[in-house]
Amino acid sequence: MTDMSVGELWEARCVSHPEAEFLVFEDPDSGRVRRYTYGQFDSRVEALADILADRGIRAGDRVATLLHNSVEFIETLLALAKIGGVLVPINAASTPCEARYILGHTGARLVVSDPDLGADLESPQLHIRGCAEGAYSTPPAPPRARRDSPAGSDLFQIMFTSGTTSRPKGVMLSHRNATFSGEFCVWQMAMTSTDRLLTSMAMSHINFQFSALMPVIEAGATLVALTRYSATRFWRSVRRHRATLVQGMAMIARTMLKQPVDPGERDHVVRDMHYFLPLSDAEKEEFTSRFGVTLLNNYGSTESLVGVITDPPVGERRWPSIGRIGPGYRARICAEDGTEQPAGQCGELYIHGIPGVSLMMGYWNDPAATAAVLADGWYRTGDYAVVDEEGWFFFLDRHLDLIKRAGENVSATEVECVLSGCPGVEAVAVVGVVDEVRDMAVKAVVVPASEHVTAQSIIDYASRRLSYFKVPTIIEFRSALPRGAYGKVNRQALKEPAEISDRPRACQPTPHITTSH
Repeated sequence: MTDMSVGELWEARCVSHPEAEFLVFEDPDSGRVRRYTYGQFDSRVEALADILADRGIRAGDRVATLLHNSVEFIETLLALAKIGGVLVPINAASTPCEARYILGHTGARLVVSDPDLGADLESPQLHIRGCAEGAYSTPPAPPRARRDSPAGSDLFQIMFTSGTTSRPKGVMLSHRNATFSGEFCVWQMAMTSTDRLLTSMAMSHINFQFSALMPVIEAGATLVALTRYSATRFWRSVRRHRATLVQGMAMIARTMLKQPVDPGERDHVVRDMHYFLPLSDAEKEEFTSRFGVTLLNNYGSTESLVGVITDPPVGERRWPSIGRIGPGYRARICAEDGTEQPAGQCGELYIHGIPGVSLMMGYWNDPAATAAVLADGWYRTGDYAVVDEEGWFFFLDRHLDLIKRAGENVSATEVECVLSGCPGVEAVAVVGVVDEVRDMAVKAVVVPASEHVTAQSIIDYASRRLSYFKVPTIIEFRSALPRGAYGKVNRQALKEPAEISDRPRACQPTPHITTSH
């Protein structure tokens, strides 16, 4: 292992592979494709690094991004890595309220944004026009403006993740976290410089940055990135760009299976789909047999960086196992009191690593939350699993308050806090229920304080304050919330429909993921 910063690793690859293809960026809607070698892309990164330095950004300064999937997002990440700025990626689907919280919590000095985003924010902004030449709405800076070179142990970014609290927590990730992740995923996927990894994951997420971008840079390989996922076009892009590795998730597999059979859909060179649970046995069998591709199953979180429990790159795989613990980590199953459980017994999954290397550094400005999940190198995932005698782990259930929806984490507590402020709502509880396409749907069970409150008024209220994927798509009215003996809401009971309910199927928020022309 090296102690390089992300900027140093990037520059080393640009020296060793200047003419190799680094990035293929496709907009599936228009069909437009942009291509860059390592050397060409570094010229763009250098230009933006100078602009940021000229704007006064120095080592340790937080710089937020509010960008769609774009060439410019990757440029910004690498430019900040060169000058020591700390990246704070904000999901492009975030509402102004959500973005303001992140900006205020981190004290970000600047927001790098798309022109169509961030209009309601008061923070200083650098607008990226998104044109082919990467022009920026600021005069060019003198070359090589003063920079500070970060060390591997320095803070690289603060990535916000929805957990079980009312507000998202900022996960602190070091440069060494990022480079370790690149090394881990190169091992995990047996990646070489000849590989082409295709992804449609949101660039603001850990999956894109640490399981796609970083291993590509580590290996000197090629990244094929899409502006977004489209079920009708995704596999065409995989075949068109001759991808050898693909990032996937359950929603991608399910929506691909709903597409008409293409006679040429097995004409590909994909070695593995790097996949994150869950998928049923039947769906897995149908997907692998139809498309002729194997799934590399794995499990992880933002706090643990990568898919720490994983299928091996070669050799035996035991579906539906999520795999074995990967290099640099240890894992154990624990009872409620923290004692280790024997093989075959269900319990909470604990992951051991090195904070700042193979685990997060901690939560930004929240030592209490950090201490609650991270002690002596052991990270409490809040998820439940079982391990057999040979070290194969089997996932059982996520923490009840976390809803997985089409690759996004939704905090039930956060949604409840927002809906509690809706006029006409006396009490509310939020749970995840099965969605056959997007893993889980967000269901809000509401005790109305007024006969005038409707499902539509609740959805409208939530849509102005929450990202589209957090807005409930099922509203159910009840006279009271079911509670146990000690007054705690019985969330399991909420997942079953009541006798009287209002399911506003006609007024669901418009899905972000396209499944047809």
